[in-house]
Amino acid sequence: MKGFLALEDGTVFRGESVAAEGFAFGEAVFTTAMTGYQEIVTDPSFAEQIVTFTAPMVGNYGVESARSESAGPHARAVVMREARGPAWTDWLREHGLVALSGVDTRTLTLHLRNHGAMRAIALAGDASVDEALEIVAEQPPMAGRPLADAVSTSEPYVFSDRGRARIAVVDYGCKRSILQRLATAGASVTVFPHCAQLRDLHAFDGILLSNGPGDPEPLHDEVETVRTLLGRVPLLGICLGHQLLALATGHETYKLQFGHRGANHPVLDKRSDRVLVTSQNHGFAVSASAAKEVTHVSLYDGTVEGLDFPWLRARSVQFHPEAGPGPHDAWPLLEDWVGEVAYAKAA
Repeated sequence: MKGFLALEDGTVFRGESVAAEGFAFGEAVFTTAMTGYQEIVTDPSFAEQIVTFTAPMVGNYGVESARSESAGPHARAVVMREARGPAWTDWLREHGLVALSGVDTRTLTLHLRNHGAMRAIALAGDASVDEALEIVAEQPPMAGRPLADAVSTSEPYVFSDRGRARIAVVDYGCKRSILQRLATAGASVTVFPHCAQLRDLHAFDGILLSNGPGDPEPLHDEVETVRTLLGRVPLLGICLGHQLLALATGHETYKLQFGHRGANHPVLDKRSDRVLVTSQNHGFAVSASAAKEVTHVSLYDGTVEGLDFPWLRARSVQFHPEAGPGPHDAWPLLEDWVGEVAYAKAA
């Protein structure tokens, strides 16, 4: 079956449908990760996005339920140069995702780099490009959209009930691998909805502000909650959680032209002068700053990749230390933080 991806600027990329028939709207983005296609599609941070893989072959090592970062896919559609199956394409079809193969993803990626991530429609079946573009123009842009409510848990739940430190995770779109890494580090883990407030969280030994999709600036209540927690309990922010901590402490965020998405992003740790190769997935960033609390910066564009406020017992990183998928350079960050929280509890 034929299919196409139509961008809001009128550019069309044609391919073959390899999964569900139909159409999907979203922001067209790309990821440079060479592996982890199942983790990427099930990452809640990809909500409302059409994901293009720059890797030339996707699906070649099958699927496995343990690799999923959530209960199901969050990406709206998948675009590939060559999809391999049948396990991968069958999985996409079973989950109702539109997926295109045979697309010139190199040209598509260069187009998005030059012109920015943009609204798009992925379609499998017969349809008019002109009609599709008219509908795309009616879709809201990503900037200004608070998406945490759509992907967060609706009720608190216990992920791990034993550990040396009691950690609360505020779920703005949390990846399962973050919870697994916390439990492996020796934490008992309770997950709360994005709207959790001080009264729900203050009794825990530490609080992790999770990753998630969308624009951080409209999340006014969430930022205010972070602000009320400062100095009361140790905080660690990851990705969107990093951005919320930044906003709560007077920093600014903005939308990147095409985002940081991949598993090979170099980040400078200013304290050790060491470069970490990191896994990243975000379309918004904390503006470059010379403030003393900035600990990590992107070597691509200078955006703030880490903050540390020891006087407030709060820190954050823009990249993903759980590395699901990705390199393990940043793995110790979660384990070290849990260890510090447990030590402070025992003191």
